[in-house]
This record gives sequence, C-alpha cells and structure tokens, in this order.
Amino acid sequence: MIRATAGRLPGVVILEPNVHADERGFFVETYRSSDLAEAGVDVAFVQENQSRSGRGTIRGLHFSIRPGQAKLVRAARGRILDVAVDIRRDSPTFGQHETYELDDVAHRQVFLPAGIAHGFCVVSDVADVCYRVDTYYDAALERGLAWDDPALGIAWPTDDPILSERDRTNPRLADLDPDLTAWG
Repeated sequence: MIRATAGRLPGVVILEPNVHADERGFFVETYRSSDLAEAGVDVAFVQENQSRSGRGTIRGLHFSIRPGQAKLVRAARGRILDVAVDIRRDSPTFGQHETYELDDVAHRQVFLPAGIAHGFCVVSDVADVCYRVDTYYDAALERGLAWDDPALGIAWPTDDPILSERDRTNPRLADLDPDLTAWG
C-alpha cells in the first residue's frame, strides 16, 4: 500500500511506498496499478526510461506537446531534487513550480500529468532516475523550457550545473508558443 498526497500543482501526486528494510537491504513495490488508481492515478504507462547522471547534473525542464505525456518519476539510485513546472495555460498555477526530494532510501515517487515541464538536479555522487510514461517517445513532440528562467525562480542546488546543449538553449516560459502549451 502507498500513501498518496496531492501536490500543490493540480494533478500532481506524491507517492510514498512502504519500504521493508532489514540487515539484508530493502524490498519495495515501485509500481502497483491498483494502488495508483486508488490514489487517483489511473494511467496506462507504455514505456519506462532510465538515466544515470553525476552530481550537479541538471536534466530538463522537458515536456511533450499535445497530447502531452504523464510521468511517474523515482530515483532508483542516489538523490535528486525533482522539479515540476505547470505550463498549462488554463491552470490556476500556470508558471509556478514545485520541488520534491526523491532518493533510494524513502523511495518516494511523483506523478506528473501532461502539461507539466519536468527536470531534476542530482545532489548525490550519482543518481539513476526511472520514469514511466503514458505515451511513446516522439522526438517531434519533445520540447524544453529554460532551467534558469528567472520568471520561474527555481532554487537549483548547484551554481555550476552540468547541462546538455539542448538544456542550455531552451526558451523561457514567456517565449513558449501558447498553442503548444494548451492542454484540455
């Protein structure tokens, strides 16, 4: 059984599983569709992705345009500061963000509905981040948002991040095409 808490951004759900730990290590259920459905996350995931990154790496802020892409994110190894930015133009929290600490101790996960730009910063030496998605990857639908957009005011835990070329050049929120960030 998991404990589910609504995030501040509409549709975001923070999931805390029961971790069974002893001298051997731990056991945790990382996915049970019935528990998620009971928590209000009734999504059919079609793909799972994993990344490995070193301390100070920022990945994001990424999103998919219509139909969008919901994600269930967890840190399978290490610790990250996970960031969600609401880019749904009709949302009361448009342009606002929320952060979550995800690690391989508490095994907390976060569900992000379509219309949320997602990113994270690695705060441990290394982190493996796994995320299930409800639509298949399609490069033509992938977009990004500037991780350092001052309008977002995200307090990243690094002053000198390791970034991909793509993440260095993503547009600010004010420069996103309104037609591409309208869900519903």
